[in-house]
Amino acid sequence: MALLEKKKALVTGSSRGIGRGIVEKFLAEGCEVWGLCSKPSAAKAELEKIASDNGVAFHEIYADVGDEESVTSVVKGALSESGGFDILVNNAGITRDGLSFRMKKSDWDDVIRVNLTSAFLICQIVSNDMLRKRSGSIINMSSIVGVHGQGGQVNYAASKGGLIAYSKSLAKEVGGRGIRVNCIAPGFIATDMTAVLKEDLQKSMIDSVPLKRAGTPADIAGAALFLASDMSAYVTAQVIGVDGGMGA
Repeated sequence: MALLEKKKALVTGSSRGIGRGIVEKFLAEGCEVWGLCSKPSAAKAELEKIASDNGVAFHEIYADVGDEESVTSVVKGALSESGGFDILVNNAGITRDGLSFRMKKSDWDDVIRVNLTSAFLICQIVSNDMLRKRSGSIINMSSIVGVHGQGGQVNYAASKGGLIAYSKSLAKEVGGRGIRVNCIAPGFIATDMTAVLKEDLQKSMIDSVPLKRAGTPADIAGAALFLASDMSAYVTAQVIGVDGGMGA
C-alpha cells in the first residue's frame, strides 16, 4: 500500500527544485496533489504523467504567493475543489541577498512577504478546514540559515527563522485537534537557486558538509514524505535538518 494513498496535498513552489521533488514523491505514493506556482510550468506535463502512472491526479494552479488577494483566492478555490487537504507543504520562497547595512527595504519586505507571510496566510485557510476534520499535516520549508544565521542573507535567515517560530507556535495551537506542524531545514541543496552561486563558493560549501556532497530535491522529498505520512504520527513542532551534517 502506498504511504499517501487517498490523501490530498497542496504544495507551493511546485514547478521546480525542492517543490517539484516533493510533488513527484507524493504522486508516486498515491497522493492527489495541487501544485501552486506563479505561472504555467514546463513541469506540468511530466507531473501529470507521473500522476497518471500512479492512478492519481495532479492539478497545477497559479498565484503570486506574495500577493495576499491572489494567493488567498486561489487557495480557497483549490480547497473547495479538493474537498479539503490532508497535507500542506509551504515551500515557495525567494532570495534577495545582500549585506544588512546596504539592503534595500524593498528586498527585506519582498523576502518576508513571500517566505513567511504567505505561509501564514495559506496555513490560516487550510488549517481552519483541518481543524474541522481533526486531522492534517503541515510542513513548512525553513533552512539551515534559519537555524544558524548567514551573513549576507539577513532577510532570508529572518524569514526562515520566523517560519520555525511560527510553526512551533501553530503546532501548540492545533495539536489538540490532531494536526501536526513541522519544519524541514535543508542545507546546501543542488537546485536552480544554488546553481547561480560561483563555482568556488559551491565547492567550499560542499567541503563543509560531512557527507561531502550537495543534497538533492529527492533528499528533501524523503523527509517530507515521512512528515506527511502516518510514520510520523507522533511528531510535531519539530525542525528536521536535511543538511548532510552541515549544521553539526
